[in-house]
Amino acid sequence: MVVKKVLAVAAVIFLFAAVNLFMYFTLTRRLANNFGSASSLKMVDVSGYLPFEEGSKLARVEPDFGFGPEDDLPVLDGAAALVPVYASVIENLYPEGCVTYEGGAFSDDNKYGENFAPDSAMQYHNTIRGFNALVDGDVDIFFTAHPSADQLSYADEKGVELEIVPIGLEAFVFFVNAKNPVEGLTSEQVRSIYRGEIKNWRQVGGPDKMINPLTRVAGSGSQTMMDRFMGTADPVKRHPLSVLGGSIGYSFRYYLTGMVGDEKVKMLALDGIYPDEESIRNGTYPLTAQFYAVYRKDNAGPEVKQVVEWLLSKEGQTMIEECGYVGLIDREYDF
Repeated sequence: MVVKKVLAVAAVIFLFAAVNLFMYFTLTRRLANNFGSASSLKMVDVSGYLPFEEGSKLARVEPDFGFGPEDDLPVLDGAAALVPVYASVIENLYPEGCVTYEGGAFSDDNKYGENFAPDSAMQYHNTIRGFNALVDGDVDIFFTAHPSADQLSYADEKGVELEIVPIGLEAFVFFVNAKNPVEGLTSEQVRSIYRGEIKNWRQVGGPDKMINPLTRVAGSGSQTMMDRFMGTADPVKRHPLSVLGGSIGYSFRYYLTGMVGDEKVKMLALDGIYPDEESIRNGTYPLTAQFYAVYRKDNAGPEVKQVVEWLLSKEGQTMIEECGYVGLIDREYDF
């Protein structure tokens, strides 16, 4: 009887050990050695881009004009990737004290840093909620990649006409883990990956690992750009076990390199062109994109147009460049 109990215990221990060894060799070890664990990017640290705060990473120029406390200050909001731009506008043109917080101080305990007070000239709702706030009249100027079809439909449903003004250039980029030996892909290879036709890095010159194609939230600036690149908003076709492989993701260049600054990932060349400032400026990088200041056409306040016109001036374009982005090509500074 005792021998049977000992054997039973031993069998349970052996089975438990066998299961753990199986899980280690088939899953844990693969994930630990997964050079492609590039995942969705963490949220931007808005606290590093607050106007009128010592140490904020904002661009500072010497503008010819500025608003006073008595002016009707346009409320600015924008996508995460463009926080440095519109926060720098406030830093340069707005009076100190116009950025206020619920509770009296900024708090980043929440997902988006939503404790900007309702009367604050700076807001941060991020792309989806912020665009709706613009259409609904709670925000005066929204800084973003080109609005998605759904966002434009929302404006149409509300009977709101928009001015969509290009103010700078950025690159839409693809990135992988820094240890991934693949340095570049063609546009068609990327599309084939996201259509589920290319499933293994070996097919594009890499090692024998499955590809895990990551996506972003629908309606975000990055996902809108990806939908345009793919020519469809159909969901990505992903193998059920692709999570065990090496990931590929996408974002905007400065958000990846300047704001998040994750050294564990690297940008890929696309069609043989690496996304640096020179290739963005001269238009050789194939996914160079404009970004925009968007406002309602029925927003009658002159201050709104003053901000947009200043962004297109030599001073404003200099500020955009000093934020880390690229100014418009061959812009005639006539404001």
